[in-house]
Amino acid sequence: MLGAGTLAACSGGDNGSEAGTPEPAADGPVDLRMTVWTANEDQLALFDEIAADYIEENPDLVSSVEFEVVPFADYTTTLTTQLAGGNTPDLAWIFESNAPEFVQSGALADIKPALEGAEGYEYDDLLPSALELWSAEDGLYAYPFSNSPFAMFVNTDRIAEAGQPNPGDLVDSDEWTYDAAREISAATTEQLGGAGLVVRDFDYSIWSNLATVWGGWGASAWSADGTTCGFTEPEMVEAMTWFHDAVFTDGAIPGPGTSADFFAGDVTMTITQISRASSLDGSFEWDLLPLPAGPEGQQNVIGQAGIGVFENGENPDVAADFLAHFTSPESAEKLATYFPPPRESLLTADVLATANPLLSEEQLQSVVVEGIQDATTKPAHANFAQLETTIRGELDALWTEGADVEAVLNDVCAAAEPLLQG
Repeated sequence: MLGAGTLAACSGGDNGSEAGTPEPAADGPVDLRMTVWTANEDQLALFDEIAADYIEENPDLVSSVEFEVVPFADYTTTLTTQLAGGNTPDLAWIFESNAPEFVQSGALADIKPALEGAEGYEYDDLLPSALELWSAEDGLYAYPFSNSPFAMFVNTDRIAEAGQPNPGDLVDSDEWTYDAAREISAATTEQLGGAGLVVRDFDYSIWSNLATVWGGWGASAWSADGTTCGFTEPEMVEAMTWFHDAVFTDGAIPGPGTSADFFAGDVTMTITQISRASSLDGSFEWDLLPLPAGPEGQQNVIGQAGIGVFENGENPDVAADFLAHFTSPESAEKLATYFPPPRESLLTADVLATANPLLSEEQLQSVVVEGIQDATTKPAHANFAQLETTIRGELDALWTEGADVEAVLNDVCAAAEPLLQG
């Protein structure tokens, strides 16, 4: 995977976008391209709708906006390859894990002037905490369009059929813990087959998604300043031992190589984000709950995704102006159907309920509105590309029965420390 060196090599000069509507290009309106990782037809149709409104209002600036779909698993590799090869998109979605890398590289334009200068934008409505990961000094280098808390979807039909406690009742009685989720998952799997607890998109590869679990133990992949490995800390050893035992001792979590999709109906519960609710088809009864508590209590974890404008793209000023339209209060309210916005005025249960008809106001209040408060993000680092690959390789030894958890995690830190300090 290409890293910060590639991004820095692709950066432009002044690293800034001017406020105000840009002048039309001398040779006519331009075509914009934004890379995205969603292939959801409803989401893409919404993007096209918002883009069509912008084109209608600005025919002299833009003739088309293409939303280029890049597969999730290969997204960052493909994007950095495009940058290195001179095939730079005008705008791109960026994972929160790669935010420090992109922000520090100089490849992204400062979009703050364009957003602040856009009529009716209401920049002060953006939550400062949501912008923090995407900011440097006084600039903003990507807009965090998605601030989606991780939560637990549960199949209440499977749980009832297996005679297990309703997790919603456990939430009400403050007994909703990872141990309870593990016990329920193991029991349902033993009685009904299928799978128990699935950390969606983990698949024994994207290890950073396990932050949704180890947060309950107060563990973290590295220190707050990003210089010290956290995998050998007692909290992480305990959390990863718990996870390993849930897989290989209890069968509460499906093992490596097992394909299990909660939305197909044969999985008891899954940790994922609320945008996945669109996959529910009414074939079974379900509930949406906050993440369970671990030994250190309940920890909210959010996944963020930003939209950045590339300084080295062909049309950075026009792209920044389009981004101001794409993330305006009106557009953000539409996007809230799938992506919880960073706008304080829109982070209310009643607004989100209008945009998310499958979820009740109670679910939205407890999972989304409260879930964004005091939340931690998934691991992010300026050297994340190398860390991701290196740590994944070392963790492969953990995903076998009888693995020495502590020894494997020692190896993880031995490999990661030079990358953290380099």
